[in-house]
Amino acid sequence: MSEIISNRYEYLMLFDCENGNPNGDPDAGNAPRIDPEDLHGLVSDVALKRRLRNYVQMARGNQPPYAIFVQHASNLNTTIARALEAENDGYPTDPKKGPKKAEVDKARAWVCKHFYDVRTFGAVLSTGPNAGQVRGPVQVAFARSADPIMPLDLSITRVAVAEPKERRLPSSADYEKLTQNQPEDKLRTMGRKALIPYGLYLAKGFISANLAADTGFTEDDLALFWEALLGMYEHDRSASKGLMSVREPIFVFKHVGTDTDAEQRQQQAKLGCAPAHRLFDLVEVQKKEGVETPRRFSDYLVTFHQSRLPRGVQAGFVITGDDGRGVVRWDTAPESVIVD
Repeated sequence: MSEIISNRYEYLMLFDCENGNPNGDPDAGNAPRIDPEDLHGLVSDVALKRRLRNYVQMARGNQPPYAIFVQHASNLNTTIARALEAENDGYPTDPKKGPKKAEVDKARAWVCKHFYDVRTFGAVLSTGPNAGQVRGPVQVAFARSADPIMPLDLSITRVAVAEPKERRLPSSADYEKLTQNQPEDKLRTMGRKALIPYGLYLAKGFISANLAADTGFTEDDLALFWEALLGMYEHDRSASKGLMSVREPIFVFKHVGTDTDAEQRQQQAKLGCAPAHRLFDLVEVQKKEGVETPRRFSDYLVTFHQSRLPRGVQAGFVITGDDGRGVVRWDTAPESVIVD
């Protein structure tokens, strides 16, 4: 394993959705999430982290130290109990009293060592068996669209049915008999599909060197994270999502410090040299002149105000490398970005 990261980072990612539902709201009939006051679209942090987990699971084969803790259709308590057993020569002490602090700490360290998403995003490990809690160094906020979106609720025709819904029939022959005895027009039904024609979203995130030291988040883990950010939607295709794309570059702000003393500069790199909001404000996304209703990424101008970059902060840009994976290029912005 490589060294644990020693710098604080912020990152800003642009992604868009064309003719799809970027993140359905179960409280609104799975319609695209929206801010009711200004009609800007939202994508939850949970939805973004799910795609990142899926990418890492696919790219690293779900094997330690890159295994994924929060998996589809799994019971988290099984893994937590396994961690307690692995580090304490069997399930510890009296289950009614729970494990001792030393036993919890060892199980927590075991989970961080084996599962990439735990040492990256953190996890609650006390949902049954108790292995404590982990605050992850990498966080991402809800993404918000650059402009208001227009959710559409479209009717579709389903040329088959799944009847009866309220009960099960005992055999396939009974389902066949039911089908044969129904009028042909009763074997079709209507459905609905929610989507937006287009939306460009901005996702803002944070990486703490101090929390990385606690979970063991390394430089190799960070490189994989940049790779996953750029590729997260390329292997998560579905008709409901439409065309979702992460737009290059992803903006990265690395705190490096300014002090001439090496020890003090290292401390500055961990704590940071500028507030996050000031760095995010360096990236400006605007509609091009004459564009009223954006329908593609080229309808926007992306400007990076490099002249306002604070001292002690280095700007980087995640782009597609020669091997097709995301890599960080430092100091030089791609031609697609206007630099002032």
